Amino acid sequence: MTNLRIDVDALWKFERVGAVSLSPDGAQVVCSVSRFSMEENQGHSQLWLLSTFGGAARQLTHCGEKDGQPAWSPDGTQIAFVAKREQQGQKDETPQLYAIAPDGGEARRIGHYAPGVEGFKWLPDGKRIAFIAWVWPELKGTKVQTKRLKEFNERKATGYATSEAQYRFWDHQLPMSRVPHVHVLDVASGRVTDLFEGTAFELPRADPNANGFDISPDGLHLVFAHDPQPHKRIDNRKALIELNLRSGKFEALTKDPDWDFGAPRYSPNGMHIACVASNTGKRHTAPSQVALLKRGGKGAWQLLSDTWDHEVDGPLRWAADASALFFSAEERGRNHLYRYAIASRSASIAVHGGWVQGFDVASDVLVTVADSLMHPARVHATRDAAAPLRLEHFNDALLAGLRLGECEEITLKGANGEPVQMWLTYPPRFSAKKKYPVLHSIHGGPHAAAGDTFHYRWNTHVFAAQGYVVACVNYHGSSGFGHAFLDSITHRWGELELQDIEAGTDWLLRKPWTERSRVFAAGGSYGGYMVAWMNGQLRPGRYQAYICHAGCFDWTAMFSDDAYTWHAKELGAWYWEDPAKVQAQSPSTFAAAMKTPTLVIHGALDYRVPDQQGLAYYNTLKAKDVQARLLWFPDENHWVLKPRNSKLWYGEFFDWLKTHDKAAWSVKAKRAPR
Repeated sequence: MTNLRIDVDALWKFERVGAVSLSPDGAQVVCSVSRFSMEENQGHSQLWLLSTFGGAARQLTHCGEKDGQPAWSPDGTQIAFVAKREQQGQKDETPQLYAIAPDGGEARRIGHYAPGVEGFKWLPDGKRIAFIAWVWPELKGTKVQTKRLKEFNERKATGYATSEAQYRFWDHQLPMSRVPHVHVLDVASGRVTDLFEGTAFELPRADPNANGFDISPDGLHLVFAHDPQPHKRIDNRKALIELNLRSGKFEALTKDPDWDFGAPRYSPNGMHIACVASNTGKRHTAPSQVALLKRGGKGAWQLLSDTWDHEVDGPLRWAADASALFFSAEERGRNHLYRYAIASRSASIAVHGGWVQGFDVASDVLVTVADSLMHPARVHATRDAAAPLRLEHFNDALLAGLRLGECEEITLKGANGEPVQMWLTYPPRFSAKKKYPVLHSIHGGPHAAAGDTFHYRWNTHVFAAQGYVVACVNYHGSSGFGHAFLDSITHRWGELELQDIEAGTDWLLRKPWTERSRVFAAGGSYGGYMVAWMNGQLRPGRYQAYICHAGCFDWTAMFSDDAYTWHAKELGAWYWEDPAKVQAQSPSTFAAAMKTPTLVIHGALDYRVPDQQGLAYYNTLKAKDVQARLLWFPDENHWVLKPRNSKLWYGEFFDWLKTHDKAAWSVKAKRAPR
């Protein structure tokens, strides 16, 4: 039966597919799959093996809690992955490298490095692995690093002392006094060598991962992105550096200070390096484009996609014959996998979204992980011109038992008379002859998009199953609609976005099925900023209630966030240079006009939008005697990631809307029956 209403419990029963890796011959793919328990309030990730020719999926690992980042060895005989386990009486305090044969058996730890492993890549000989670890740059040798880590972990003081401009990221402090270096592990002996030891080189400190470096096909060179500035900042422009693994000599491959380079990838013959590059020296919103360096070209490089108005998202993968590059890019609320032909400088869609979340390329096979508004992520293999072949059925039974509403993409006239996209998700068994409340779900960013994707934290079907028609407007500033559209809101945040959302509301109010007195708006991050902005800009009664999750409230106080060096670029000035300009874009400036009831949600571990923003907004509303409620999580970050907290989040979300629904409508009468 397909008549069960989707709810938060169902969301946490879905199995979530993560990273994928193709075997060298393209015959098999390994992927990580996460399962969650509402009762245990936690998740576990294991590796699964899939045939690219079809057939039943096979679970590969069973003992680990968080098995992830799988990668095949060059000869296809082993699969390495990152995990924290207990093996042979030794329990990992930090993530370590493990390997398992694709035909099964027990995974084995293939090295132990006390600082832990962040990401890795096999060297072409299959005997060594390059991996990332945070180390004290002034120390030399594995034993000394291990000793210092032990001393640090056993210290009694808990303070974090730093002189760095960049010291935290999203939800964690960067390891104090440490930097990310690339190391090499000899698989047979377990010996570890720090390739950057004794130098000033390091990987970018914000989320260092395996996409930030690559190894040449002959195994003799390593290329990586590096911030050359003495003071590391999240928005500094990175250069590409190549290390000769035999001589230990470093060479700067790119020397243009106006361009930001990243995601390097050697061509199959090693003659070229592809990367993404953006001219952020000219405009901080400049899109990432595909660039190509010829090795030995003394810093010469060329843009390949400069006339293609899309943002290229790394990682990049070469076609086997080096004639093209594969990457994902957004296009009007969808994220496709593209094939970019180098000779003709033309892009074609290799695999359509939905939303391509990840992919890999080997031999003549493409494998993708992609979801859509109508289903969670699925794994497909594509060969040549053949239709994609579905490789797994992890969630089919659960999804078949749920009744989902229809989704629709519409275009309306927004700010400046320009077309604006809006996604609609209808309640199950929607009838245009009935009346429905409307809920705006406003995306964050602002340079992101509401897309054709199955969102677990803001799932439009779970919202719609409560009886709402859910609207997601891709307002000016959203990604995937060209650079001019994205950049149009710079230095005047709130202005065009509000016009677009209001245009969406006007469109909805003209529909005979909209209950005009039952319109609500909710948003997270920049979407939270927007609902706070709306509360100070729009007449009371236009919306019956707002929900503000992790929203920005005061741009001066927001200087406590982890991305403060972007503020002047986005807002047009530092707050001390032109306080009036900055505050004119702050919801707090218009607090006197705020009268609409608001649920404020925030997490204490949110460093992108620190929780003082939400607390200040809530306190302001309470001081003004505006109806408000606070949901604050001491153990969540910018998102709500724990199953029980997610259930509480959805419960508070829906209770708040029901409380302020003037029609006092009955959910039982409107929702799809169980």
